[in-house]
Amino acid sequence: MIIMRTLLLLLLTIMVTNSTTLALPHKQTFIIHIDKTKIQPSNPQPWFQSILNSISISQQEEDASQNPELLYVYESTIFGFSAHLSPSHLSSLQQSPSFLAAFPDDLLPLHTTHTPRFLGLSVGLGLWSGPNLASDVIIGVLDTGIWPEHASFGDAGMAPVPSRWKGVCENGTEFGEGNCNRKIVGARAFYRGYEKIAGRINETGGGEYRSARDSQGHGTHTASTAAGSVVGNASLFGFARGTARGMRYTSRIAAYKVCWAFGCTNSDILAAMDQAVSDGVDVLSLSLGGAARPFYNDSIAIASFGAIQKGVFVSCSAGNSGPSSSSVGNVAPWLTTVAASYTDRSFPTVVKLGNGQTFRGSSLYKGKPTKEALLVHAKSAGTKGSGGRIAQYCIRGFLDPKLVKGKIVACERGINGRTQKGEAVKMAGGVGMILLNSETQGEELFADAHILPATSIGASASKSIRSYISSNKTPTASISFLGTVYGNPADAPLMAAFSSRGPSLVGPDVIKPDLTAPGVNILAAWPPKASPSLLKSDKRSVLFNIVSGTSMSCPHVSGIAALVKSVHRDWSPAAIKSALMTTAYTLNHKGTPIGDIGSNRSSSPANPFAFGSGHVDPERASDPGLVYDITTQDYLRYLCSLNYTSSQIALLLSKGSSNNVTCSSNNDGEVLQAGDLNYPSFAVLFSSRRSAHNNANVTYKRVVTNVGYPKSGYAVKVEEPKGVSVRVEPRNLRFRKMGEKLSYKVSFVAKGKRRVSGSSSFGSLVWVSGNYAVRSPIAVTWQ
Repeated sequence: MIIMRTLLLLLLTIMVTNSTTLALPHKQTFIIHIDKTKIQPSNPQPWFQSILNSISISQQEEDASQNPELLYVYESTIFGFSAHLSPSHLSSLQQSPSFLAAFPDDLLPLHTTHTPRFLGLSVGLGLWSGPNLASDVIIGVLDTGIWPEHASFGDAGMAPVPSRWKGVCENGTEFGEGNCNRKIVGARAFYRGYEKIAGRINETGGGEYRSARDSQGHGTHTASTAAGSVVGNASLFGFARGTARGMRYTSRIAAYKVCWAFGCTNSDILAAMDQAVSDGVDVLSLSLGGAARPFYNDSIAIASFGAIQKGVFVSCSAGNSGPSSSSVGNVAPWLTTVAASYTDRSFPTVVKLGNGQTFRGSSLYKGKPTKEALLVHAKSAGTKGSGGRIAQYCIRGFLDPKLVKGKIVACERGINGRTQKGEAVKMAGGVGMILLNSETQGEELFADAHILPATSIGASASKSIRSYISSNKTPTASISFLGTVYGNPADAPLMAAFSSRGPSLVGPDVIKPDLTAPGVNILAAWPPKASPSLLKSDKRSVLFNIVSGTSMSCPHVSGIAALVKSVHRDWSPAAIKSALMTTAYTLNHKGTPIGDIGSNRSSSPANPFAFGSGHVDPERASDPGLVYDITTQDYLRYLCSLNYTSSQIALLLSKGSSNNVTCSSNNDGEVLQAGDLNYPSFAVLFSSRRSAHNNANVTYKRVVTNVGYPKSGYAVKVEEPKGVSVRVEPRNLRFRKMGEKLSYKVSFVAKGKRRVSGSSSFGSLVWVSGNYAVRSPIAVTWQ
């Protein structure tokens, strides 16, 4: 009670001092999270009401309707209350030592993993209307297999499997024909190449299945993201509760297991892609890949080139090696390369230090908050002889239980997995973990299903925590968990720092990645055998898990491509890709440029090397107005422009002999140049060694096909990259019928003083007609 009175008096003093300067505009409901250790009441409701009463007294409202109003008290899942407050009331509350956080209330409908709503998809409307969902589209997923009994793969109400389908369900360990249904129409496992390198798959101690059954979770998660059936009341430990469904939830799924405990071999990937095309898939989804390499030496590029010639759309993850420049993989121009970004759903935590400082973090730990406990940095808690440089990463066996027991341990990111660090702390007797980011890791926050109270923290907060530990003899901390929050970050979408970046090392004449999609904190199906943390010591079993990565953004685009294909069965993969790219948006929900956490400042705008053309917009992609189509012959000319030998090109074209490959000038007799590929974006390369008085220039040609109104006119709008003049001829395009093709040329002229090698500037070219805005990003790089 003494603590409570002291806090009330302190709060009252602060409020009286500020009362003359505080205005009382429109009120709204806030959810207030309180530090329970700071008040210790037997019954918190009177205490909360006292705080609100003191606010009312201090601000002396004459109108009783302006008084703060207590709505609910929370004591079980969180500790705090909800109240109807004005901004000044909230400001006063924030001065309380017990205050942790406040979130504005919102009117929310029942929803899924949240991404369909975030992407603008609504049941019964547009792409999710009955006719569009009724047609058969088969999505092939190359991954770690599938857990066929999961509710996300139920086939209730689905029509018989189309007769055109040639795939099968292979018999294997705990998997057979009976595991397939009208939803899972095919399942195969490819492991011959893998076993040659890693030895026979361990089906006993290793817990793997020598079949299409998924023991790791990754494949089940990606398959359900693309095409999972509708499942109500889905969540992970109550986090992100809602109705789960894939992007095209009525699509069929064909699972091709190509990845095992230690990875995926190119030989198995090639075999699976080849089989999938033969089986009759419409879309291929590959959340895998390595570093960029010449296309003729890239198994995925080779196999996918054959797939797109058969009309199969191929979607691939960009990689998780960002924010380093030129880290993007899967860069062949016929692939759709997908980056990852945040939605406006988060799982926040609050770290409170003994000096009163508080910091926001992120976690999927489901349990009680920690009490205030001693805080130690792992580098000073290592076993004898381990050295702080190893111990700081909280590697199992390198933490001294005598120095860790009963304490919260601050661990540096790196070397081992994030949940593995928590496991190491728990095994050593720690009661909690704070995962610290370095400056290079920036403000990226990962939500993980930890096995002890733990949270990730951004770089700036990590720096303050390190300083606090080093400057105090008995540092303390506590961690509280705030559940699921919507509307945070408010400036979503926001580019993830881990998402791999361009420019491409092997094809800088094409902007990669192509676009971005939700890839952070994605809820989707999970096999009950695999723990949510993927730790062997974790015995928890879940049906849904929340995971982050470009592996999660890729199947979003795979499912959206299937939606577009449902509406436009005659469109080529290039046309579908063009529609996705030219309708992507570059402004966040606040109407400002999409930010990039990888820049260490989320307010810094992302650029095309981070998000390609922008964030995917499914409904707009179904009606883009114009498309940039690309034929096999167009790709051949592009490959010739790269100075590939006829033998190298033959690898991609599946020609029996290099004698079948002929490179020549284009139809106008002009020299072949890579920039003339009819791509929906423009990558321009200039030499940084030119003279300041010798402006470099290049002209590219494009052809657009009318898929909007039969008779329509388009005018061009250009945002010029810094240091570059852009001229478009003609500036207006007039179409007389559907399917008509018109061409235009774009000239880029470098101007001004010489630029530094490796520097880039960005702009855009947009064809506008009524509600249509067909946008192409421009990226200019000085080499």
